Amino acid sequence: MTLRESARSIFDAALVAGDVRPLVARALAGTNPPAHGRVLVVGAGKASGAMAAAVEEAWGDRITDGLVAVKDGYCAPTRRVRLVEAGHPVPDERGAQAAREILALVESAAGEDLVMVLVSGGGSALTPAPAPPITLADKQAMTRLLLAAGATINQVNAVRKHCSLLKGGQLARAAAPARVEALLLSDVVGDPLDVIASGPTSPDASTFAEALVILDRLALRDRAPRAVVERLEQGVRGRIPETPKPGDPLFARVRNTVIGNNALVVDAAASRARELGLAPHVLTRALEGEAREAAGGFVELARLIEAGRGPVQAPACVIAGGETTVTVRGRGAGGRCQEFALAAALAMEEMKGAVILAAGTDGTDGPTEAAGAVSDGASAARARVQGLDPAAQLADNDSNSVFDRLGDLVVTGPTNTNLLDLYLLVVAPGAA
Repeated sequence: MTLRESARSIFDAALVAGDVRPLVARALAGTNPPAHGRVLVVGAGKASGAMAAAVEEAWGDRITDGLVAVKDGYCAPTRRVRLVEAGHPVPDERGAQAAREILALVESAAGEDLVMVLVSGGGSALTPAPAPPITLADKQAMTRLLLAAGATINQVNAVRKHCSLLKGGQLARAAAPARVEALLLSDVVGDPLDVIASGPTSPDASTFAEALVILDRLALRDRAPRAVVERLEQGVRGRIPETPKPGDPLFARVRNTVIGNNALVVDAAASRARELGLAPHVLTRALEGEAREAAGGFVELARLIEAGRGPVQAPACVIAGGETTVTVRGRGAGGRCQEFALAAALAMEEMKGAVILAAGTDGTDGPTEAAGAVSDGASAARARVQGLDPAAQLADNDSNSVFDRLGDLVVTGPTNTNLLDLYLLVVAPGAA
């Protein structure tokens, strides 16, 4: 098996470990539907359709009604829970309509009812519920600005929560006094409940003031939609109620359970590497920062391992989970994983015994059809033979076109899971 084949095999094994159906079944094993009252199932996220199908397998006809918003192409077979496709990462009207219907459904819940909320990464964008006078167009523009500025998911969601009628614990507020059981698949480093899909059923630790600071830190206040800035400023002045905070009695009948996170895929990757005869080394489960800078660190680690001075001896597989960011300055297409792989390709030119694979477990990397890409020491030279300029294209944030031409994109299609990204470095023995 080649180094590239090994890397892909390890990534595929990680995806299998992220299958949400057994995770949902395990979580429901200790939860029973109410003896009396309705069971309403709502949710949003890239994996939430598969989660809804798993809930139906467990509870079947006990489900009264339901609606879950998923990314285009991420549907699963359901009978009682209606799945609605919507825009991601930029929200659209389909998602806004789904958010309105979800709010209406949970607001109909009575004290004897159970509201099952299925949350996974992407849920925030898939259910925009702009607080008037903010419009959907305002939220779209704000999302684009934050993403282009390299905002972390924590920063993006802090702003979103304070422009929404649904996020930051407000879905739980709408469902009261019904019992709420929320199952969450975490795509956020550290699994903070209030950040996963903007925490619709969780107390919100962020504030209007913090959201405004984020805009200032990213130099976006003057470019952001006026309605967004004015709402945040009014919130800081106390003219708009804050999102519900820890200790609010409305959460007395709310339980949030994280059923899966990045540790699942990282551990599965390590296990598969071991099966392939590679010494696994888990570098971190919390990789963050600018993608191209993180890639440079990976290449330096590859050189240390080649020289026999690394944290593990070759043949080896270094594994990191997390989510890097990209500050968009160019006009090209790509995502954080493809940018990571392209930056690594340039940094590891002429290295002969190392391969890097970077891909999202959700099957999506930026506004492309790829999950990520794979590169090695020959990738940059191969690109130049094809008439490409990989350094210039990296500067233009145009990693997708490079790997598409090379045939080195990692394409999975919808994975129906979302447990952050996986970054793999495979080093052959005697590479030096």
